[in-house]
Amino acid sequence: MKVIKEYLSLNDFVAIVFNNSEVEVSEEVLNRVDESFNFLKDFSKNKVIYGVNTGFGPMAQYRIRNEDQLQLQYNLIRSHSSGTGKPLSPVCVKSAILARLNTLSLGNSGVNSSVIHLMKELINRDITPLIFEHGGVGASGDLVQLAHLALVLIGEGEVFYKGERRNTKEVFEIEKLTPIRVEIREGLALMNGTSVMTGIGIVNVHNAEKVLDWALKCSCAINEIVQAYDDHLGAELNNTKLHFGQQEVAKRMRDNLTDSKLVRKREDHLYNGENNEEVFKEKVQEYYSLRCVPQILGPVLDTINTVAKVLENEINSANDNPIVCVKTQHVYHGGNFHGDYISLEMDKLKLVMTKLTMLAERQLNYLLNSKLNEILPPFVNLGTLGFNFGMQGVQFTATSTTAESQTLSNSMYVHSIPNNNDNQDIVSMGTNAAVITGKVIENAFEVLTIELITIVQAIDALGFKDQVSSSTRKVYDEVRAIIPEFKEDQVMYPFIQKVKDYLMN
Repeated sequence: MKVIKEYLSLNDFVAIVFNNSEVEVSEEVLNRVDESFNFLKDFSKNKVIYGVNTGFGPMAQYRIRNEDQLQLQYNLIRSHSSGTGKPLSPVCVKSAILARLNTLSLGNSGVNSSVIHLMKELINRDITPLIFEHGGVGASGDLVQLAHLALVLIGEGEVFYKGERRNTKEVFEIEKLTPIRVEIREGLALMNGTSVMTGIGIVNVHNAEKVLDWALKCSCAINEIVQAYDDHLGAELNNTKLHFGQQEVAKRMRDNLTDSKLVRKREDHLYNGENNEEVFKEKVQEYYSLRCVPQILGPVLDTINTVAKVLENEINSANDNPIVCVKTQHVYHGGNFHGDYISLEMDKLKLVMTKLTMLAERQLNYLLNSKLNEILPPFVNLGTLGFNFGMQGVQFTATSTTAESQTLSNSMYVHSIPNNNDNQDIVSMGTNAAVITGKVIENAFEVLTIELITIVQAIDALGFKDQVSSSTRKVYDEVRAIIPEFKEDQVMYPFIQKVKDYLMN
């Protein structure tokens, strides 16, 4: 069980979102939330406060009568529940709820504690609000997507429950849950913020770390298959460049290859003084996709770490408007809901995930092109050349998927389009950036899946399974448990899906 007090780390998110640890809210948080709510309730009397007694956005110039103020919150939630496209995955929605719960728990939002209690129950009972991919521009935060969360919290809309899409009211009756109390600004406080883009972002970082680990394993295996010299992975070379990511990637690769019988020492061959050829039969240096892995995946690792830090800052920040400060007894109007931090980080993450995918595609091509590797049959075809096709068909899929990621990697951060009667005259598009980044990461898994199947086939083609490192052998055995060695042509898509599931899970 994870208790929400003051600060949630990304590791806490992983425990709750991916490992299904239950959430508990501390008395300290509940007291802080109640204090903020009671202060705002008293402070807002006889004052003009945005979203309490005014309209929203460009309609903020209109005063709302006291007797209409609660209905205003319901109007906001219902009118903005207007998303379209595919539903977000349950894991992304769960992450978004947790991000919103943590933000509102800071006591800067003036909500009542029924909001905290119900969001906690949605997480613990695995009730996932229906939230769509399309709708947010990431300026006043994730207005449309968070409206769908708020809609469920007031007992309306739809949820996913035990694998089915059902009306919220039915599920609340089954689970004996009561909708939140709307008292001052619960609608605005729930909707004004970056929690959906941030929640998706956390899922993206978690998956990006997995992708990087698999890219490292594949890169190690290919270096073994070609019996590469190991100096391009050495500390002596990589530590002359002062980037943490490069040094760490090289170290991880050395650790993976420590007991390999295939990687070679340059001093045992090209430095032994016995090479007299005019034209060297063996490569003096490998292609860039094999020997520049630390320099290519190093920036990927550094970027993942930077993105993770920004996300962790965001989930522990007040990101709605206005901000309620009990300490100074004041309410401050501004723009903490703006999603530029997340938008920029998601753009950076999808760029490096695409570059990683491009590396995997080039490594795959190296294995499949016998004229390049000079050790494997064309397309790693273990059957009859000309009659069988080996991995020829799946290469098209890998190339196509990589190309899609290259196009998707165009920046959302700089694609601002003014809207909302030009009140939102510059926006972040952070939610779009996060959703698209998720797609790019999934594409990376697909290309790595095809690369890994090819690697395993190549190991069998060369009879190397007893010479590869223990790390590579473990992966080999697990993939072989899913897809047997094949010489005859077969339908590949079921195997690709099974291996992809293995990589992701």
